[in-house]
Amino acid sequence: MTTVEIPAGWPATEEAARAVQDGLRARVVLGEPGPPPGTGHVTGVDVAYDDERDLVAAAAVVLDAASLEVVAEATAVGRISFPYVPGLLAFREIPTVLAALEALPHPPGLVVCDGYGLAHPRRFGLASHLGVLTGLPTVGVAKNPFTFTYDDPDAPRGSAAPLLAGDDEVGRALRTRAGVKPVFVSVGHRVTLDGACAHTLALTPRFRLPETTRRADALCRRALREAKDHASPAVPRPVT
Repeated sequence: MTTVEIPAGWPATEEAARAVQDGLRARVVLGEPGPPPGTGHVTGVDVAYDDERDLVAAAAVVLDAASLEVVAEATAVGRISFPYVPGLLAFREIPTVLAALEALPHPPGLVVCDGYGLAHPRRFGLASHLGVLTGLPTVGVAKNPFTFTYDDPDAPRGSAAPLLAGDDEVGRALRTRAGVKPVFVSVGHRVTLDGACAHTLALTPRFRLPETTRRADALCRRALREAKDHASPAVPRPVT
């Protein structure tokens, strides 16, 4: 497990974080097809928090894209690097997620985030942010549609409906299990929306959520429990 410090110069205010988003958003690449589904490696990333102890744990789990067997995994634990602000959650997660990815012994290939890419109020969610910083192809697969609207997809697995911001399609509601609530897929970086949906279906042969997300969720929760077991009791933060 890697221990992470908050990077020097990391944004500390909402204004500073939004300025970083504005600067990086223009670097998102939307025209590349990305790797074919079912080939190479695909990696899930996820985080778990203990706000009382000011801890965040991140996990990265590499799967063989064809068999969905685990190839490698890594975790990182650090201090929470930003307060909870809707639309700026990436700034709480990026340092530890990057550390977990960097600790992997194998190239991650496509990275699947438990969250958003372009389906974000500022069109720059965690998947896009992570993709731009690493140069990796990334996809966001979220459990809910954030603030966006959609028509319910048809019942069969594989059915989809546009996730809309006004008239703009920012992602898709995708049915990964027949008759079960859809997931919400959006492009992060260096992949198309069609490709992102195809990868999501390839990663959901049995369950609603991608195997990448399921494995990374379990691993980051375990890493957080272990970190809490070794951490000193929480010290109240001073009131300012």
